[in-house]
Amino acid sequence: MIKKLYIVALSCLFLASCDKFDEDINVDPNRPSTASGTQLIANAALSLPSLSSSPQGEFHAQYLAETQYPGASLYPEGGTSFYWLYQGPLMNLETVLTSETLSATEGPVVNQLAVAKILKAYFFWHVTDRWGDVPYTDALKGSTNFTPKYDTQESIYNNLFQLLDEANAQITAGNITNDIIYGGDINKWKRLGNTVRMLMALRLSEVNPTKGAEEFNKALAAGIMTSNADNLVFKHLLDANNQNYWFGQVSNQNREWWALTKTLVDEMKPVNDPRLAVYGAPTKTTQEYIGLPYGTVQGLPNVTNYSLLGPAIWAQNAPVYLVTYAQALFAKAEAAKRGWIAGGDEEAAANYNKAIEQSLLQWTGSAANATAFLSQEGIAYDPTTGMEQIATQRWVHLFMHGYEAWAEWRRTGYPDNLVAPDGKEVPTRHSYPDNEAFNNTSSYNEALQRQFGGQNSLYGKVWWDK
Repeated sequence: MIKKLYIVALSCLFLASCDKFDEDINVDPNRPSTASGTQLIANAALSLPSLSSSPQGEFHAQYLAETQYPGASLYPEGGTSFYWLYQGPLMNLETVLTSETLSATEGPVVNQLAVAKILKAYFFWHVTDRWGDVPYTDALKGSTNFTPKYDTQESIYNNLFQLLDEANAQITAGNITNDIIYGGDINKWKRLGNTVRMLMALRLSEVNPTKGAEEFNKALAAGIMTSNADNLVFKHLLDANNQNYWFGQVSNQNREWWALTKTLVDEMKPVNDPRLAVYGAPTKTTQEYIGLPYGTVQGLPNVTNYSLLGPAIWAQNAPVYLVTYAQALFAKAEAAKRGWIAGGDEEAAANYNKAIEQSLLQWTGSAANATAFLSQEGIAYDPTTGMEQIATQRWVHLFMHGYEAWAEWRRTGYPDNLVAPDGKEVPTRHSYPDNEAFNNTSSYNEALQRQFGGQNSLYGKVWWDK
């Protein structure tokens, strides 16, 4: 057989008719050399858990405290890399958006493009909210530009609003293949895109409320999430190749390094919040729920007297909640309180109550005790403290999505009892990667001077943080 192939191949040097044979014999249909559009989208989606599953994010929101090796929770100075986001998921999505060979056999091409736009917007929203001004229009150009300029966060937001608007407008009937998030359901993608746009709009509440209200209502009119079935959830598997980050840490490596903070437990325990039994485990000594003061360095290691992560949180196939229906309802409650939508405190209370109900359903699987929970003092909506209640309960709901909770804390100031470990306040941004000072000097320096007086520190404020 080898000899026959050799003879045929030699003949092909002289016969143009062998071109088709070459094409067939040299391509393994089971190992394609290039990825399709939906495969690239799926590969980008594999990076979604990393936007949530990170001790650093949980420290910034002060959900978790370190039980043995305090250090990372004490807010050390130093740059944080964003390169992996550009080189990985964003590059995959940009390849889809610039492709001229997308196949309609994987679903309507316009829908593939729309999903890529929604995910691109979501990833870039995450990036700019953590670092501030970042490369955007000059980014993702491959080998044509190694020193991209930094776009202002305001301009990035405006572009992302436009991108999400385009995605909403171009979606048509017909699902897509290889979809590991929504199983190809394009209507859920559409509602996700509009919900992300609405949440982004709320981020403008202090810097440009007029623009924020306008974008908020456009997103609302286009159609947002309608139930927990619409949640953007990354579903891990009972498989080492696609397992929960926290399972690898707690179970595989036996790291009992994290406990619930005293701040979180003290918010939930007095009102018998049913989510607490999911978020954490009773202490090994007293079987009570006790939080560890954030940033403490005294009396460690101590893994027996404080509530460690709950088994449901670090389970191998535990889901990662990224954008949820409850978030959308908290956003509507705040919008009503701000006067961005009609209804005032009555509408705010209705959405606040429903947000908590849906949060209980999401986290515990039941909302049967929602009425009793909502009737308690401090939980029952009070117009005089409505904004604080909305923000604080949103923080409770966003458990383990630390970066998003941290962004909302920076915007609203709630909860207003986060602590300053070792005298260091909660950071207000991430520092740019150290390599940028050498690899992209001019653009890097210009961005620092424009935003933070030339200082690449943890305590400059991003554009919307007023």
